[in-house]
Amino acid sequence: MKHWTNTLCLLLALLAGLAAQAQEDKDARYLAGAVPEVDGKVIFSRQYRIPGMSQDEIHARLLRWMTQRLKDNGNDSRVLYSNPERGQLVGTGDEWIVFTSNALSLDRTRILYQLTAITRPEQCDFRIEKIRFVYREGEERYTAEEWITDKYALNKSKTKLIRGLAKWRRKTVDFMDQYFQQVAEALSAAEPSTDTTAAESGAQPQVQEPEPPATAADQPILITPKRKVEVTDPAPTTPASAPAPTTPAQPEGTLRAVSPSDLTSADLRPGSGRLVIVIGTDPFNQTVMTANAGGSLGTVEGKPAVFAILSPEQPHEALDNAAEYEVRFYPDGSREPTLVLHCRRLSVPDTPEGMPRTYAGEIVSAQRK
Repeated sequence: MKHWTNTLCLLLALLAGLAAQAQEDKDARYLAGAVPEVDGKVIFSRQYRIPGMSQDEIHARLLRWMTQRLKDNGNDSRVLYSNPERGQLVGTGDEWIVFTSNALSLDRTRILYQLTAITRPEQCDFRIEKIRFVYREGEERYTAEEWITDKYALNKSKTKLIRGLAKWRRKTVDFMDQYFQQVAEALSAAEPSTDTTAAESGAQPQVQEPEPPATAADQPILITPKRKVEVTDPAPTTPASAPAPTTPAQPEGTLRAVSPSDLTSADLRPGSGRLVIVIGTDPFNQTVMTANAGGSLGTVEGKPAVFAILSPEQPHEALDNAAEYEVRFYPDGSREPTLVLHCRRLSVPDTPEGMPRTYAGEIVSAQRK
């Protein structure tokens, strides 16, 4: 009997060791470097190369996909900014990551993030950043930098995931991989065929399947579009004899420079649209956020100013540290701003904990539709 007991113990120990080894092998892709950091910030990014596709086509495909992808979240997720001329596309997302789900329990977290796409002819750089987690109905809030980085989620030798944080790191990395795969599919998807002959005959259209994307994050993902897109020179929008513009292009072509003192309350009506704050001029290092509690125009010590109000739960550190920023007003139902204000941040009284935060910016220059 003792012999069988010893044998059983050895067998159980062997099985436990094999299970542990299998889990370690499975976790290898989540170890050092799986959560990339740039200057201390968690930024997941991919670069896509799409031979033969124009910048306008890339931007249009991503805009359609991002609009629907964020709309499917069923909440405040949306496209914040789209500028085809500059090749800039920014969105904000808010959705659920499920850890476990069964008849007895549901363990999940909200994940909030910002999407940024920079498009060029035959190329797209896509990044997901400013990642935050809201857990247990808001009782616990974490940033990616303090929760899933190598420093916190791996042991000292970086050979194992820390128990308790492992699920967060695994699920976040998987979430990002799925996102980047969806981008690749959006860029390689076939457009509806305009060849009625093939449709009438019942023949299936011939398309070229996309190449599998590269797995290394630092390698461009090569995509072969299923539909050939011809790249042609854009048609001139002005007569050849027209003089060249003497001022830089505005964020949207219909905006015109106006004096800040000429602005009126009609230019920014509270409750009639979105107030978007943009901090930074480099698209890869911008912070884009919506003033969830709204805002208005006014004056501070006789100078034209714009007031932006953040709700208590919004992250505000970037705005606290910004000397200058830009405010864009999007009327309800519009994807283009009708007002763009370049501001210098003014000092305001400290805000009590749990109350909306009001920021005042002196309007240095303005563009209006």
